[in-house]
Amino acid sequence: MSEAEREELDADDRLRPEFVREVLGALEGGDVEAARALVEPLHPADLADLFELLPADERAQLASAAKDLLDGDVLAEMNDWVREALIDALDPKEVADIAAELDTDDAVAIIQDLEESEQRAVLRALDPDDRAAIEEALSYPEESAGRLMQRELIAVPEHWTVGDVLDYLRQDDALTTDFWEVYVVDPAHKPIGACHLSWIMRTPRQVSIGDVMQREQTLIPVDMDQEEVALRFQKYALISAAVVDGNGRLVGMITVDDIVHIISQEAGEDILRLSGAGDGDINEPVLDSYRARVRWLLSNLLTALVASSIIAVFEGTIARFVALATLMPIVAGVGGNAGTQTMAVTVRALATNQLTQSNTMRSILRELRVAVLNGGTVGVVIGVGVAVVFQNPQLGAVIAAAMLTNIVVAGLAGVAVPLTLERAGADPAVASSIFVTMTTDSMGFFAFLGLATVTGLVA
Repeated sequence: MSEAEREELDADDRLRPEFVREVLGALEGGDVEAARALVEPLHPADLADLFELLPADERAQLASAAKDLLDGDVLAEMNDWVREALIDALDPKEVADIAAELDTDDAVAIIQDLEESEQRAVLRALDPDDRAAIEEALSYPEESAGRLMQRELIAVPEHWTVGDVLDYLRQDDALTTDFWEVYVVDPAHKPIGACHLSWIMRTPRQVSIGDVMQREQTLIPVDMDQEEVALRFQKYALISAAVVDGNGRLVGMITVDDIVHIISQEAGEDILRLSGAGDGDINEPVLDSYRARVRWLLSNLLTALVASSIIAVFEGTIARFVALATLMPIVAGVGGNAGTQTMAVTVRALATNQLTQSNTMRSILRELRVAVLNGGTVGVVIGVGVAVVFQNPQLGAVIAAAMLTNIVVAGLAGVAVPLTLERAGADPAVASSIFVTMTTDSMGFFAFLGLATVTGLVA
Protein backbone atom coordinates (compact mmCIF):
# COMPACT_ATOMS: atom_id res chain seq x y z
CA MET A 1 0.00 0.00 0.00
CA SER A 2 1.41 3.40 -0.96
CA GLU A 3 1.97 6.26 1.49
CA ALA A 4 -0.57 8.37 -0.39
CA GLU A 5 -3.18 5.64 -0.06
CA ARG A 6 -2.62 5.32 3.69
CA GLU A 7 -3.44 9.00 4.14
CA GLU A 8 -6.90 8.47 2.64
CA LEU A 9 -7.84 5.62 4.99
CA ASP A 10 -8.71 5.68 8.66
CA ALA A 11 -7.58 3.18 11.31
CA ASP A 12 -10.25 0.70 10.16
CA ASP A 13 -9.11 0.87 6.49
CA ARG A 14 -12.16 2.89 5.50
CA LEU A 15 -12.03 5.97 3.29
CA ARG A 16 -11.92 9.12 5.37
CA PRO A 17 -15.00 11.37 5.09
CA GLU A 18 -12.70 14.33 4.34
CA PHE A 19 -11.25 12.51 1.35
CA VAL A 20 -14.69 11.56 0.01
CA ARG A 21 -15.83 15.20 0.32
CA GLU A 22 -12.68 16.37 -1.47
CA VAL A 23 -13.34 14.05 -4.42
CA LEU A 24 -16.99 15.06 -4.46
CA GLY A 25 -16.03 18.73 -4.46
CA ALA A 26 -13.69 18.25 -7.41
CA LEU A 27 -16.42 16.47 -9.38
CA GLU A 28 -19.06 19.08 -8.58
CA GLY A 29 -16.61 21.82 -9.56
CA GLY A 30 -15.90 20.16 -12.90
CA ASP A 31 -12.20 19.64 -12.09
CA VAL A 32 -11.81 16.22 -13.72
CA GLU A 33 -8.01 16.18 -13.50
CA ALA A 34 -8.05 16.89 -9.76
CA ALA A 35 -10.60 14.14 -9.16
CA ARG A 36 -8.53 11.64 -11.12
CA ALA A 37 -5.33 12.62 -9.28
CA LEU A 38 -7.05 12.07 -5.95
CA VAL A 39 -8.28 8.55 -6.74
CA GLU A 40 -5.31 7.30 -8.77
CA PRO A 41 -3.30 6.00 -5.74
CA LEU A 42 -6.23 4.00 -4.37
CA HIS A 43 -6.29 0.21 -4.27
CA PRO A 44 -9.00 -1.25 -6.56
CA ALA A 45 -11.07 -2.30 -3.54
CA ASP A 46 -10.89 1.21 -2.07
CA LEU A 47 -11.81 2.76 -5.41
CA ALA A 48 -14.82 0.44 -5.53
CA ASP A 49 -15.75 1.62 -2.02
CA LEU A 50 -15.50 5.24 -3.17
CA PHE A 51 -18.02 4.63 -5.96
CA GLU A 52 -20.44 3.16 -3.40
CA LEU A 53 -20.01 6.13 -1.03
CA LEU A 54 -20.73 8.76 -3.66
CA PRO A 55 -24.29 9.84 -4.55
CA ALA A 56 -25.70 7.96 -7.53
CA ASP A 57 -25.61 10.99 -9.84
CA GLU A 58 -21.91 11.60 -9.12
CA ARG A 59 -20.76 8.05 -9.89
CA ALA A 60 -21.02 8.51 -13.65
CA GLN A 61 -18.84 11.63 -13.41
CA LEU A 62 -16.21 9.75 -11.42
CA ALA A 63 -16.34 6.88 -13.92
CA SER A 64 -15.73 9.38 -16.73
CA ALA A 65 -12.89 11.11 -14.86
CA ALA A 66 -11.16 7.84 -13.92
CA LYS A 67 -12.13 5.76 -16.92
CA ASP A 68 -8.65 4.28 -17.36
CA LEU A 69 -8.66 3.19 -13.69
CA LEU A 70 -12.08 1.54 -13.90
CA ASP A 71 -10.80 -1.93 -14.75
CA GLY A 72 -11.97 -5.43 -13.97
CA ASP A 73 -10.32 -5.49 -10.55
CA VAL A 74 -12.37 -2.47 -9.46
CA LEU A 75 -15.65 -3.80 -10.84
CA ALA A 76 -15.08 -7.21 -9.26
CA GLU A 77 -14.87 -5.55 -5.82
CA MET A 78 -17.89 -3.32 -6.34
CA ASN A 79 -21.36 -3.64 -4.85
CA ASP A 80 -23.68 -5.46 -7.28
CA TRP A 81 -26.20 -2.61 -7.57
CA VAL A 82 -23.54 0.05 -8.10
CA ARG A 83 -21.67 -2.10 -10.60
CA GLU A 84 -24.83 -2.82 -12.57
CA ALA A 85 -25.58 0.89 -12.90
CA LEU A 86 -22.04 1.64 -14.10
CA ILE A 87 -22.02 -1.25 -16.55
CA ASP A 88 -25.26 0.03 -18.05
CA ALA A 89 -23.46 3.30 -18.81
CA LEU A 90 -20.67 1.54 -20.76
CA ASP A 91 -20.91 0.29 -24.32
CA PRO A 92 -20.61 -3.48 -24.99
CA LYS A 93 -17.04 -3.21 -26.31
CA GLU A 94 -15.88 -1.52 -23.10
CA VAL A 95 -17.58 -4.17 -20.99
CA ALA A 96 -16.00 -6.91 -23.13
CA ASP A 97 -12.53 -5.36 -22.67
CA ILE A 98 -13.01 -5.35 -18.91
CA ALA A 99 -14.37 -8.91 -18.84
CA ALA A 100 -11.41 -10.17 -20.88
CA GLU A 101 -9.03 -9.03 -18.11
CA LEU A 102 -10.81 -11.05 -15.42
CA ASP A 103 -10.94 -14.67 -14.36
CA THR A 104 -14.00 -16.41 -15.74
CA ASP A 105 -15.91 -16.34 -12.44
CA ASP A 106 -15.45 -12.57 -12.05
CA ALA A 107 -16.35 -11.95 -15.70
CA VAL A 108 -19.53 -13.99 -15.27
CA ALA A 109 -20.46 -11.97 -12.17
CA ILE A 110 -20.37 -8.83 -14.30
CA ILE A 111 -22.13 -10.17 -17.40
CA GLN A 112 -24.87 -12.25 -15.74
CA ASP A 113 -26.69 -9.15 -14.45
CA LEU A 114 -27.00 -7.56 -17.90
CA GLU A 115 -30.16 -7.65 -19.96
CA GLU A 116 -30.23 -10.53 -22.45
CA SER A 117 -29.69 -8.26 -25.45
CA GLU A 118 -26.75 -6.56 -23.72
CA GLN A 119 -25.29 -9.94 -22.79
CA ARG A 120 -25.34 -11.02 -26.43
CA ALA A 121 -23.66 -7.77 -27.51
CA VAL A 122 -20.89 -8.15 -24.91
CA LEU A 123 -20.33 -11.82 -25.76
CA ARG A 124 -20.04 -10.99 -29.47
CA ALA A 125 -17.29 -8.48 -28.62
CA LEU A 126 -15.20 -11.09 -26.78
CA ASP A 127 -12.66 -13.34 -28.44
CA PRO A 128 -13.93 -16.89 -29.15
CA ASP A 129 -12.16 -18.62 -26.24
CA ASP A 130 -13.38 -16.14 -23.61
CA ARG A 131 -16.86 -16.17 -25.10
CA ALA A 132 -17.08 -19.97 -24.99
CA ALA A 133 -15.93 -20.11 -21.36
CA ILE A 134 -18.41 -17.45 -20.23
CA GLU A 135 -21.31 -18.95 -22.20
CA GLU A 136 -20.60 -22.31 -20.58
CA ALA A 137 -20.60 -20.71 -17.13
CA LEU A 138 -23.88 -18.92 -17.81
CA SER A 139 -25.47 -22.25 -18.72
CA TYR A 140 -25.13 -23.42 -15.11
CA PRO A 141 -27.70 -22.49 -12.43
CA GLU A 142 -27.18 -19.25 -10.53
CA GLU A 143 -25.22 -19.59 -7.26
CA SER A 144 -23.82 -22.97 -8.36
CA ALA A 145 -20.22 -24.16 -8.47
CA GLY A 146 -20.31 -23.82 -12.27
CA ARG A 147 -20.86 -20.07 -11.95
CA LEU A 148 -18.29 -19.76 -9.18
CA MET A 149 -15.41 -21.79 -10.62
CA GLN A 150 -12.38 -20.61 -12.56
CA ARG A 151 -11.52 -22.38 -15.81
CA GLU A 152 -7.88 -21.35 -15.63
CA LEU A 153 -5.99 -24.16 -13.83
CA ILE A 154 -2.98 -26.45 -14.12
CA ALA A 155 -3.57 -30.13 -14.96
CA VAL A 156 -0.85 -32.66 -15.79
CA PRO A 157 -0.75 -36.43 -16.53
CA GLU A 158 0.31 -38.92 -13.86
CA HIS A 159 3.30 -40.26 -15.80
CA TRP A 160 5.13 -36.92 -15.74
CA THR A 161 8.00 -36.30 -13.38
CA VAL A 162 8.35 -33.28 -11.15
CA GLY A 163 10.92 -31.96 -13.62
CA ASP A 164 8.42 -32.26 -16.48
CA VAL A 165 5.88 -30.28 -14.47
CA LEU A 166 8.38 -27.54 -13.61
CA ASP A 167 9.48 -27.21 -17.23
CA TYR A 168 5.84 -27.04 -18.32
CA LEU A 169 5.06 -24.29 -15.81
CA ARG A 170 8.09 -22.24 -16.80
CA GLN A 171 7.89 -22.58 -20.58
CA ASP A 172 4.16 -22.14 -21.30
CA ASP A 173 3.38 -18.42 -20.98
CA ALA A 174 -0.32 -19.04 -21.62
CA LEU A 175 -0.82 -20.81 -18.28
CA THR A 176 -2.54 -19.10 -15.38
CA THR A 177 -0.19 -17.52 -12.86
CA ASP A 178 -2.46 -17.73 -9.81
CA PHE A 179 -2.76 -21.26 -8.43
CA TRP A 180 -1.93 -23.25 -5.30
CA GLU A 181 -2.34 -26.80 -6.54
CA VAL A 182 -1.49 -28.78 -9.64
CA TYR A 183 -4.17 -31.31 -10.54
CA VAL A 184 -3.19 -34.73 -11.83
CA VAL A 185 -5.58 -36.27 -14.37
CA ASP A 186 -5.97 -39.56 -16.18
CA PRO A 187 -6.28 -39.85 -20.01
CA ALA A 188 -10.04 -39.12 -19.74
CA HIS A 189 -9.19 -35.85 -17.93
CA LYS A 190 -10.65 -37.10 -14.66
CA PRO A 191 -8.80 -35.88 -11.54
CA ILE A 192 -6.94 -38.63 -9.71
CA GLY A 193 -4.95 -36.47 -7.33
CA ALA A 194 -3.60 -33.03 -6.47
CA CYS A 195 -0.22 -31.71 -5.53
CA HIS A 196 0.55 -28.53 -3.59
CA LEU A 197 2.91 -26.19 -5.38
CA SER A 198 5.20 -26.21 -2.34
CA TRP A 199 5.60 -29.99 -2.61
CA ILE A 200 6.65 -29.71 -6.24
CA MET A 201 9.21 -27.02 -5.47
CA ARG A 202 10.81 -29.15 -2.71
CA THR A 203 10.88 -32.49 -4.55
CA PRO A 204 13.78 -33.73 -6.79
CA ARG A 205 13.10 -33.43 -10.52
CA GLN A 206 13.30 -37.16 -11.25
CA VAL A 207 10.48 -38.13 -8.87
CA SER A 208 7.17 -39.03 -10.52
CA ILE A 209 4.37 -36.56 -9.86
CA GLY A 210 2.20 -39.58 -9.07
CA ASP A 211 4.43 -40.32 -6.08
CA VAL A 212 4.13 -36.78 -4.73
CA MET A 213 0.45 -36.10 -5.25
CA GLN A 214 -2.30 -36.63 -2.69
CA ARG A 215 -4.85 -39.06 -4.09
CA GLU A 216 -7.59 -38.25 -1.61
CA GLN A 217 -9.20 -34.96 -2.57
CA THR A 218 -12.49 -33.14 -2.21
CA LEU A 219 -14.22 -32.88 -5.58
CA ILE A 220 -16.98 -30.34 -6.16
CA PRO A 221 -19.85 -31.27 -8.54
CA VAL A 222 -20.40 -28.49 -11.05
CA ASP A 223 -24.07 -28.10 -10.10
CA MET A 224 -23.53 -27.95 -6.32
CA ASP A 225 -25.02 -24.90 -4.58
CA GLN A 226 -22.41 -22.34 -3.57
CA GLU A 227 -23.47 -22.49 0.09
CA GLU A 228 -22.72 -26.22 0.18
CA VAL A 229 -19.39 -25.53 -1.54
CA ALA A 230 -18.52 -23.05 1.21
CA LEU A 231 -19.39 -25.61 3.88
CA ARG A 232 -17.04 -28.14 2.29
CA PHE A 233 -14.21 -25.61 2.22
CA GLN A 234 -14.83 -24.81 5.87
CA LYS A 235 -15.15 -28.44 6.96
CA TYR A 236 -12.05 -29.73 5.18
CA ALA A 237 -9.91 -26.53 5.47
CA LEU A 238 -9.44 -26.28 1.70
CA ILE A 239 -7.39 -23.70 -0.17
CA SER A 240 -8.67 -24.79 -3.55
CA ALA A 241 -10.77 -27.66 -4.92
CA ALA A 242 -11.34 -29.28 -8.29
CA VAL A 243 -14.76 -28.98 -9.95
CA VAL A 244 -16.02 -31.94 -12.01
CA ASP A 245 -18.90 -32.34 -14.44
CA GLY A 246 -21.49 -35.10 -14.50
CA ASN A 247 -18.98 -37.50 -16.10
CA GLY A 248 -16.32 -36.82 -13.47
CA ARG A 249 -14.11 -34.77 -15.82
CA LEU A 250 -12.12 -31.84 -14.48
CA VAL A 251 -13.74 -28.59 -15.69
CA GLY A 252 -12.52 -25.95 -13.24
CA MET A 253 -11.39 -25.07 -9.75
CA ILE A 254 -12.65 -22.94 -6.88
CA THR A 255 -10.29 -21.04 -4.60
CA VAL A 256 -10.72 -19.89 -1.02
CA ASP A 257 -10.78 -16.17 -1.91
CA ASP A 258 -14.10 -16.77 -3.68
CA ILE A 259 -15.39 -18.77 -0.71
CA VAL A 260 -14.71 -15.97 1.78
CA HIS A 261 -17.04 -13.77 -0.26
CA ILE A 262 -19.67 -16.52 -0.47
CA ILE A 263 -19.64 -17.15 3.30
CA SER A 264 -20.17 -13.45 3.97
CA GLN A 265 -22.89 -13.22 1.31
CA GLU A 266 -24.82 -16.30 2.45
CA ALA A 267 -24.66 -15.30 6.13
CA GLY A 268 -26.02 -11.86 5.28
CA GLU A 269 -28.77 -13.34 3.10
CA ASP A 270 -29.99 -15.62 5.90
CA ILE A 271 -30.22 -12.74 8.38
CA LEU A 272 -32.10 -10.58 5.87
CA ARG A 273 -34.46 -13.39 4.95
CA LEU A 274 -35.34 -13.90 8.60
CA SER A 275 -36.42 -10.26 8.74
CA GLY A 276 -38.11 -10.23 5.32
CA ALA A 277 -35.93 -7.30 4.22
CA GLY A 278 -35.15 -8.57 0.70
CA ASP A 279 -31.59 -7.97 -0.45
CA GLY A 280 -31.22 -5.40 2.33
CA ASP A 281 -28.68 -3.37 0.35
CA ILE A 282 -28.50 0.39 0.93
CA ASN A 283 -27.74 0.80 -2.78
CA GLU A 284 -30.84 -1.14 -3.84
CA PRO A 285 -33.44 1.01 -5.65
CA VAL A 286 -36.28 2.18 -3.42
CA LEU A 287 -39.01 0.43 -5.44
CA ASP A 288 -37.11 -2.88 -5.34
CA SER A 289 -36.79 -2.60 -1.55
CA TYR A 290 -40.49 -1.73 -1.28
CA ARG A 291 -41.58 -4.76 -3.33
CA ALA A 292 -39.32 -7.11 -1.35
CA ARG A 293 -40.50 -5.93 2.06
CA VAL A 294 -44.18 -5.13 1.59
CA ARG A 295 -45.20 -8.69 0.73
CA TRP A 296 -43.86 -9.91 4.07
CA LEU A 297 -45.57 -7.11 5.94
CA LEU A 298 -48.85 -8.02 4.26
CA SER A 299 -48.31 -11.68 5.14
CA ASN A 300 -47.59 -10.65 8.72
CA LEU A 301 -50.80 -8.61 8.71
CA LEU A 302 -52.77 -11.73 7.85
CA THR A 303 -51.14 -13.80 10.60
CA ALA A 304 -51.71 -10.96 13.08
CA LEU A 305 -55.43 -11.34 12.44
CA VAL A 306 -55.22 -14.82 13.98
CA ALA A 307 -53.93 -13.36 17.25
CA SER A 308 -56.51 -10.61 17.06
CA SER A 309 -59.31 -13.15 16.69
CA ILE A 310 -58.20 -14.87 19.90
CA ILE A 311 -58.43 -11.56 21.77
CA ALA A 312 -61.94 -11.11 20.39
CA VAL A 313 -62.98 -14.46 21.87
CA PHE A 314 -62.04 -13.21 25.34
CA GLU A 315 -63.46 -9.72 24.90
CA GLY A 316 -65.83 -10.18 27.83
CA THR A 317 -63.03 -11.34 30.09
CA ILE A 318 -60.94 -8.29 29.28
CA ALA A 319 -63.91 -5.97 29.81
CA ARG A 320 -64.43 -7.33 33.36
CA PHE A 321 -60.76 -7.07 34.30
CA VAL A 322 -59.00 -4.26 32.41
CA ALA A 323 -55.59 -5.11 33.91
CA LEU A 324 -55.46 -8.09 31.54
CA ALA A 325 -55.27 -5.74 28.56
CA THR A 326 -52.26 -4.07 30.15
CA LEU A 327 -50.39 -7.30 30.81
CA MET A 328 -51.16 -9.55 27.83
CA PRO A 329 -48.73 -7.79 25.42
CA ILE A 330 -45.93 -8.68 27.86
CA VAL A 331 -46.69 -12.39 27.59
CA ALA A 332 -46.86 -12.27 23.79
CA GLY A 333 -43.79 -10.03 23.42
CA VAL A 334 -41.45 -12.06 25.62
CA GLY A 335 -42.67 -15.27 24.00
CA GLY A 336 -41.97 -13.79 20.57
CA ASN A 337 -38.40 -12.94 21.57
CA ALA A 338 -37.88 -16.44 22.96
CA GLY A 339 -39.16 -17.95 19.71
CA THR A 340 -36.89 -15.69 17.66
CA GLN A 341 -33.84 -16.78 19.68
CA THR A 342 -34.56 -20.46 19.11
CA MET A 343 -35.43 -19.91 15.45
CA ALA A 344 -32.15 -18.07 14.78
CA VAL A 345 -30.14 -20.89 16.39
CA THR A 346 -32.05 -23.53 14.40
CA VAL A 347 -31.76 -21.75 11.04
CA ARG A 348 -28.03 -21.30 11.55
CA ALA A 349 -27.62 -24.96 12.54
CA LEU A 350 -29.48 -26.05 9.41
CA ALA A 351 -27.43 -23.73 7.20
CA THR A 352 -24.14 -25.06 8.57
CA ASN A 353 -25.23 -28.73 8.55
CA GLN A 354 -24.96 -28.95 12.35
CA LEU A 355 -28.61 -30.00 12.55
CA THR A 356 -29.44 -33.14 10.55
CA GLN A 357 -31.93 -35.99 10.78
CA SER A 358 -29.55 -37.91 13.03
CA ASN A 359 -29.66 -35.34 15.84
CA THR A 360 -33.05 -33.68 15.31
CA MET A 361 -34.75 -35.17 18.36
CA ARG A 362 -31.79 -34.39 20.60
CA SER A 363 -31.86 -30.77 19.42
CA ILE A 364 -35.61 -30.48 20.04
CA LEU A 365 -35.23 -31.85 23.58
CA ARG A 366 -32.34 -29.49 24.24
CA GLU A 367 -34.35 -26.44 23.15
CA LEU A 368 -37.28 -27.69 25.25
CA ARG A 369 -35.08 -27.84 28.37
CA VAL A 370 -33.74 -24.35 27.66
CA ALA A 371 -37.31 -23.08 27.18
CA VAL A 372 -38.49 -24.60 30.46
CA LEU A 373 -35.60 -22.97 32.36
CA ASN A 374 -36.16 -19.62 30.67
CA GLY A 375 -39.93 -19.81 31.11
CA GLY A 376 -39.63 -20.72 34.78
CA THR A 377 -37.22 -17.88 35.50
CA VAL A 378 -39.13 -15.19 33.59
CA GLY A 379 -42.46 -16.52 34.89
CA VAL A 380 -41.38 -16.25 38.54
CA VAL A 381 -40.04 -12.72 38.04
CA ILE A 382 -43.15 -11.40 36.26
CA GLY A 383 -45.48 -13.30 38.58
CA VAL A 384 -43.98 -11.82 41.74
CA GLY A 385 -43.86 -8.36 40.17
CA VAL A 386 -47.51 -8.44 39.08
CA ALA A 387 -48.68 -9.83 42.43
CA VAL A 388 -46.96 -6.98 44.26
CA VAL A 389 -47.94 -4.16 41.89
CA PHE A 390 -51.59 -5.20 41.52
CA GLN A 391 -51.83 -6.66 45.03
CA ASN A 392 -53.36 -9.76 43.47
CA PRO A 393 -51.43 -13.04 44.00
CA GLN A 394 -53.88 -14.95 41.80
CA LEU A 395 -53.17 -12.60 38.87
CA GLY A 396 -49.44 -13.08 39.47
CA ALA A 397 -49.84 -16.84 39.38
CA VAL A 398 -51.90 -16.66 36.16
CA ILE A 399 -49.37 -14.52 34.29
CA ALA A 400 -46.47 -16.67 35.58
CA ALA A 401 -48.15 -19.84 34.27
CA ALA A 402 -49.01 -18.14 30.96
CA MET A 403 -45.44 -16.90 30.55
CA LEU A 404 -44.02 -20.38 31.21
CA THR A 405 -46.48 -21.92 28.76
CA ASN A 406 -45.80 -19.39 26.00
CA ILE A 407 -42.01 -19.57 26.28
CA VAL A 408 -42.10 -23.37 26.12
CA VAL A 409 -44.38 -23.22 23.08
CA ALA A 410 -42.11 -20.55 21.56
CA GLY A 411 -39.09 -22.81 22.02
CA LEU A 412 -40.83 -25.70 20.32
CA ALA A 413 -42.11 -23.49 17.49
CA GLY A 414 -38.67 -21.92 17.01
CA VAL A 415 -37.15 -25.30 16.26
CA ALA A 416 -40.17 -27.10 14.72
CA VAL A 417 -41.10 -24.46 12.13
CA PRO A 418 -37.65 -24.20 10.46
CA LEU A 419 -37.28 -27.99 10.54
CA THR A 420 -40.69 -28.49 8.94
CA LEU A 421 -39.97 -25.96 6.21
CA GLU A 422 -36.56 -27.49 5.55
CA ARG A 423 -38.02 -31.01 5.31
CA ALA A 424 -40.66 -29.67 2.90
CA GLY A 425 -37.95 -28.30 0.62
CA ALA A 426 -38.54 -24.63 1.49
CA ASP A 427 -35.91 -22.19 2.73
CA PRO A 428 -36.41 -21.98 6.52
CA ALA A 429 -34.79 -18.54 6.62
CA VAL A 430 -37.50 -17.04 4.43
CA ALA A 431 -40.81 -17.88 6.09
CA SER A 432 -39.98 -19.07 9.63
CA SER A 433 -40.33 -15.71 11.36
CA ILE A 434 -43.94 -15.18 10.25
CA PHE A 435 -45.15 -18.56 11.51
CA VAL A 436 -43.17 -18.39 14.76
CA THR A 437 -44.50 -14.89 15.50
CA MET A 438 -48.06 -16.00 14.79
CA THR A 439 -47.65 -18.99 17.11
CA THR A 440 -46.16 -17.04 20.02
CA ASP A 441 -48.64 -14.17 19.78
CA SER A 442 -51.64 -16.46 19.53
CA MET A 443 -50.49 -18.78 22.30
CA GLY A 444 -49.52 -15.88 24.53
CA PHE A 445 -52.97 -14.32 24.33
CA PHE A 446 -54.76 -17.68 24.54
CA ALA A 447 -52.78 -18.93 27.54
CA PHE A 448 -53.05 -15.72 29.54
CA LEU A 449 -56.70 -14.92 28.84
CA GLY A 450 -57.74 -18.59 28.95
CA LEU A 451 -56.09 -19.16 32.35
CA ALA A 452 -57.62 -15.95 33.67
CA THR A 453 -61.04 -17.27 32.65
CA VAL A 454 -60.79 -20.87 33.84
CA THR A 455 -59.25 -19.95 37.22
CA GLY A 456 -62.15 -17.62 38.01
CA LEU A 457 -59.91 -14.58 38.16
CA VAL A 458 -62.59 -12.39 36.61
CA ALA A 459 -65.65 -14.10 38.03
